[in-house]
Amino acid sequence: MAEQSDKREQAHRRKMQKLKESVDSGIAAAATDRGVLILLTGNGKGKSSSAFGMVMRALGYGYKVGVIQFIKGEQLSGEEIYLRDHCPQVDFHQMGTGFTWDTQDRSGDIAAAERTWEQARRMLADDSYHLVVLDELTYMLSFKYLDEQQVLDALKNRPQNQSVVVTGRGGGAALGEMADTVSEIREIKHAYNAGVKARRGVDY
Repeated sequence: MAEQSDKREQAHRRKMQKLKESVDSGIAAAATDRGVLILLTGNGKGKSSSAFGMVMRALGYGYKVGVIQFIKGEQLSGEEIYLRDHCPQVDFHQMGTGFTWDTQDRSGDIAAAERTWEQARRMLADDSYHLVVLDELTYMLSFKYLDEQQVLDALKNRPQNQSVVVTGRGGGAALGEMADTVSEIREIKHAYNAGVKARRGVDY
């Protein structure tokens, strides 16, 4: 038994050493220091939650953060309440119209999107922002509420050390190609589809 245990321990050490060499090699190869563009997409729950996790991470280091929420705004969310009450250093803006399928006012939604985009464009031109979150921006591109090329140009020409997180389904191939990191969150199952109400503090 002792001999078998020793062999397992040696095999484990060899495996972990190999893994460590691979990880160390990857770290050494990542020598470029600049901001990144992250796209969180897919039909699963957690895109905005992931983005706000990065907001908390940046705040932990004392960095300046900007958050723009497209679509959302009529119903309070936990992240909005917390940031407004406890994080005055976060520059937080919302389109404020609520979901586009509720408003059913294309011209009004376009005008609101353009006003909100001006706030986003201001942040994307300001190198004092370490992180900018553009929550649900992809819908503005999918619905053609914003000019895609203007959005792509602003993202491309932002300050070198500024990172941006874009969330939402879709958004077009060009945005995905430009992004440094793309994560697709896939829905396996969702409580809502089984008739469970959205829960405060979990879903909003």
